[in-house]
Amino acid sequence: MSFKCVVKTTLLTGLLLTSLDVAAVRAQERTVRPMGDKPNVVLMLADNLGFGDLSVYNGGTRGGMRTPNIDRLASEGMRLTQFLVEPGCTPSRAGLMTGQYSIRSGMSLVIVPGASGGLQPDDVTLGKVAKSAGYNTTYVGKWHLGPLPQSQPQNQGFDQWLLGFKGTTDAVLYEESLRTHNAPEAMQKGAAGQIIEATGPGGAAQPVRPYNREYRRQIEGDIAIAAASYIAEQADQEDPFFLMIGWTRPHFPNDPADEFVGSSGTGRYGDSVVELDARTGQVLDAIEAAGIKDNTIVIWLSDNGATMTSTVPEEIGGGSNGPFRGELGDAYEGSIRTAGMIRWPGKIEPGVTNEMISVHDFLPTLAGFMGAEVPADRPYDGFDQGNFLLGKQAKSNREHLLTFIGDRVVAVRWRQFRVYPVEFHMSNTNPSLGGYMGMIHETAGFPRVFNIEADPREIRDVAGAGSGWVMGVYSRLIAQYKATLEEHPNPPAPNMTRF
Repeated sequence: MSFKCVVKTTLLTGLLLTSLDVAAVRAQERTVRPMGDKPNVVLMLADNLGFGDLSVYNGGTRGGMRTPNIDRLASEGMRLTQFLVEPGCTPSRAGLMTGQYSIRSGMSLVIVPGASGGLQPDDVTLGKVAKSAGYNTTYVGKWHLGPLPQSQPQNQGFDQWLLGFKGTTDAVLYEESLRTHNAPEAMQKGAAGQIIEATGPGGAAQPVRPYNREYRRQIEGDIAIAAASYIAEQADQEDPFFLMIGWTRPHFPNDPADEFVGSSGTGRYGDSVVELDARTGQVLDAIEAAGIKDNTIVIWLSDNGATMTSTVPEEIGGGSNGPFRGELGDAYEGSIRTAGMIRWPGKIEPGVTNEMISVHDFLPTLAGFMGAEVPADRPYDGFDQGNFLLGKQAKSNREHLLTFIGDRVVAVRWRQFRVYPVEFHMSNTNPSLGGYMGMIHETAGFPRVFNIEADPREIRDVAGAGSGWVMGVYSRLIAQYKATLEEHPNPPAPNMTRF
């Protein structure tokens, strides 16, 4: 698929909007930068970090678990207190990369061995959008958007992929588990994960070293070094660059580098967050040292909330989703509301906003900043937030968000209301587990409704307390989404329990 590097004055996301969004749409104009004045972009993505895990979000209440580098970035940019994602690594990354709900690319569940899913050659990604605008593009670290070459960064618009691996970080546990549980010898031999790299666009990434429990301690430092080196190399180049960093922390297993062991006083999870902050600092220092801070957009996000329950004993109780209930894998607020911030000196006013922004909004927003056109041959679920971020309008262009798990809508957010057609519960196993390892129960026919601003822990169902009218909005939003499927049907949604 080819793309034209032209200025586009309007990005239509109307396919997903209701009449309730008309005012926002009218206020929304494309914020395309002039072709000769393009910012560099560095986008960092943490893995399973909760709303309450950064000291800038939790008020420094977690002892030695401090994050001064990320806090500094937040103070220099706009900190988002209502940044919404999808309920898992793969779904959120798919939403970020495509500007669409993950179900539109068949990735509304975490990709695990044996599951379907992965980016396809005709998907429009952040990498392709940046490339179409004349950017040099590099991806470093975790990807988790499909194991096949066609789904990997070097075939999705990035010039290279460094320090990557095909799946998720917890795969480093497989080798030990297979051995201790007497798995077939052939499986044991193939258990060791691999760090893979593609040093040019196209083709397949090649293995460069094992990714095992030992290297788990080293990888975050190597990702930071690779990212900093790339920034130094590109700083004097004529073309702007887009660098995306997929951090691996604080996803379990949390085996921090030796110099961070015991640094937080809160256990291995806290130590891992402290290391993540230090590695972020290395990247920020590289930008400063290269003299490109003023013309570099820095975005720092988490892909989903923290895991509150776990089968790994040392991980239990490590993360915090702040005042919100839920965890990675369910659809409650604690799963999909997490940390996010964006810095662009002289362009984005530093401060804090509680306006709603989702992970899907970055593709259309960055396309505008980069001077790229987004193909109009598909529905987008992201909104261009450029005018809001640049202070040209007071309100975000987003008022709602649909949340999917597998093949169904499991939550709808509209303004301050959250509506659930299902409930999520802990499993009846020992230990009892939640999130993806928990249970989904049907309601008796009507959804539950919570006012998240008045009731952040979602304790009081207000559907029968004068707020039942919200169900009309809920039905309309779902109907508008379903209407887009007539011309743009989704691929089969992943499901590991129904085939």
